[in-house]
Amino acid sequence: MRESKAMQVETAVSRQADILKAVAEIKHQLASHSELVLFFASSSYASNELAQAMARAFPESQVVGCTTSGEIAQGEMLHNSVVAMGFPKEMVGPVAVAVVENLDRLQSSQVALALAELAEPFEIEAAAASPHQFAGLVLTDGLSRREEKLMEHLGDLSDVLFVGGSAGDDLHFKKTHVFADGKAYTNSAVLILMKPRCRFGVIKSQSFLATGKVLVATRVDEENRIVHEFDHRPAAQAYAEALGRPVEELSDAFMTHPLGLMSGAEPFVRSPMKVENDAVHFYCMIRQGMPLEILQSTDIVEDTRSSLQRKQEELGPLQAVINFHCILRTLELQKQGREKDYAELFNPWKNIGLSTYGEAYLGHINQTSTMLVLGDPS
Repeated sequence: MRESKAMQVETAVSRQADILKAVAEIKHQLASHSELVLFFASSSYASNELAQAMARAFPESQVVGCTTSGEIAQGEMLHNSVVAMGFPKEMVGPVAVAVVENLDRLQSSQVALALAELAEPFEIEAAAASPHQFAGLVLTDGLSRREEKLMEHLGDLSDVLFVGGSAGDDLHFKKTHVFADGKAYTNSAVLILMKPRCRFGVIKSQSFLATGKVLVATRVDEENRIVHEFDHRPAAQAYAEALGRPVEELSDAFMTHPLGLMSGAEPFVRSPMKVENDAVHFYCMIRQGMPLEILQSTDIVEDTRSSLQRKQEELGPLQAVINFHCILRTLELQKQGREKDYAELFNPWKNIGLSTYGEAYLGHINQTSTMLVLGDPS
């Protein structure tokens, strides 16, 4: 029996520079019956105007999204565009959205209130939401430096696996936005909870092997994501020596040899950003005393292909993929001339994605893709 159009996820893309024309094009491509409209947009658009226009275009839908450092859809890695996905109620059921503001003063109580708001439409307590029945998405201000704390509170207060990413701003590193309720927010995060009426799962894909070389962070400024010492030595010197190269060339190895917090054989990547006065600044937090393994990069395209194949073997036929893809992976693909190869991996399914300033999966990580995938009806 062929699946009805009402049960299908739909995607839309617009490269129009004018906001009203871009939103009109998105609206034309998506069905008006969408329960949830998720969109990712270049920071080249005026954020408040875009948020308002998208909410007006889909008045009967929950409309959420964030700014990017590049968009992914329809077999392409894009720039200066808007990409969107519409989810029918028949597939994802009711969808609840909550905004957590003031991340710079984030408390557990704020996250608890947001989770209670998310759980209310389902008439359950937030702690009772089963990860086998509920899927969570999280979009965070990518310049807030509060992703770790937010994910820690979510993990403490809920068993639902929230995946997602940190909003970008096309590598300007000035201001990022998340969108909900027709508004553009900074210093905030948007949480989405759904109870899919289809098979669903999560992919965490990173392209690294462990080298067996371990550095222990022995003096750390956790708040500012700076490591001053590894193994009680100046951090940059210890890192460079482990790689067998001069300190002056250490930053050249950051892309291909980041550090990983290991869980068995699986790395949770911490990417270095810069060296300053023998300290190493990172894109995510490293805790005092944390042992980290130096990683070696592998093939992003082939590793992602394998991850998608394994998930399809587990869930059966897939319908849709939402891809939160690290900007550092995008830059590496650009350097290799393989952006098209990567984007075309997702062509068998409806898909959208963005280049993020960090990814969410049990915490805040780097140089990873985290994905929510939806399959056939249960």
